[in-house]
Amino acid sequence: MQLGTMKIELNEIPIREVAEGFIDSAEKGCRAYGGRLNVRPAYQREFIYKDAQRKKVIESIKKNFPLNVMYWVKNADGNFEMLDGQQRTISICQYLNGDFSFERRSFANLPEDEKNQILDYKLMIYICSGGSSSEKLDWFKIVNIAGVQVNDQEMRNAIYPGEWLTDAKKYFSKKNCPAVKIAADYMKGSPGRQDYLETVLKWISKRDKIEIEEYMDKHAQDPNAGDIWLYFKKVIDWVKVTFPEYRKKIMQGQDWGIFYNEYGDKIYDAEKFDAEIKRLLEDDDVTKNSGIYAYLFDGNEKHLSIRKFSDKMKRAAYERQNGICAKCGKPFDIKDMQADHITPWSKGGKTIPENCQMLCANCNRRKSNK
Repeated sequence: MQLGTMKIELNEIPIREVAEGFIDSAEKGCRAYGGRLNVRPAYQREFIYKDAQRKKVIESIKKNFPLNVMYWVKNADGNFEMLDGQQRTISICQYLNGDFSFERRSFANLPEDEKNQILDYKLMIYICSGGSSSEKLDWFKIVNIAGVQVNDQEMRNAIYPGEWLTDAKKYFSKKNCPAVKIAADYMKGSPGRQDYLETVLKWISKRDKIEIEEYMDKHAQDPNAGDIWLYFKKVIDWVKVTFPEYRKKIMQGQDWGIFYNEYGDKIYDAEKFDAEIKRLLEDDDVTKNSGIYAYLFDGNEKHLSIRKFSDKMKRAAYERQNGICAKCGKPFDIKDMQADHITPWSKGGKTIPENCQMLCANCNRRKSNK
């Protein structure tokens, strides 16, 4: 199959070839196929089948049942990376290595004909070679829809491997990585699922006014990821200085890097910020507390989703005004009018019946634009 400059071929490769030279170690990584296959590349999650799952794989092979198709990517140097099939491949290789037994018999204790039946079993593997980054990304997305559970950032990792990515994962993609240690209180998601890495990439690419893919492509061959790690530390340090009072419910998961990009070069009064945060948290008209930090920086009330007047309040104000717009003095049907704060919320006005007036759409728009 040829898609643009990318070639996709279905191969039948016997287990004896795939499992050749299998190794799985922290120092040398996880490799097979005579050392040419990276079974756990940078974009793959470190996940191993449970005992019952891996035994199902061996059972399927022994009964000559078909396993699901696997997906490899062929690199320019002739070596391969596994896109999907990691757990099945590792389970097979571990069984051959004697790491577990099936039906109380290890592979080493099987008769030769049963060993050969397993070793000669052919795995169905799609191999992708050549192609541009965008073509590969499109293919990976299609594969993902078909059932390979790879998220957006994992797909990007597949497209832009290199020393930079390996180093970046050291900082952002491990259970107890440095980013977790200094910023777990401010981040959401799982580092293992690449949520931390994707978040900081979104922040730093916004700073550079480019897309995440462009940033990763630009830095893929860098010797380390010191740039993005230093940036991340600056963001977190700035947050801790600007907002020393930690409030988990509204601080965790904020787009701190986006705020830092725009406002990080300014000096703010942390005490005044804290007093305003407390006031807003106590204001019943503020229905979206998570928007408080954005509001502090730009003053836009939309971040707070200020409580709206109820239909009952609107009807009472409409009747009190005899259907007359409070600004232009013209009569309107209630469906053509909008509720407005007489004293604006920003000046202390509350969303209560006494502070409600009905304006026609044009008058309300003109007032809002002032």
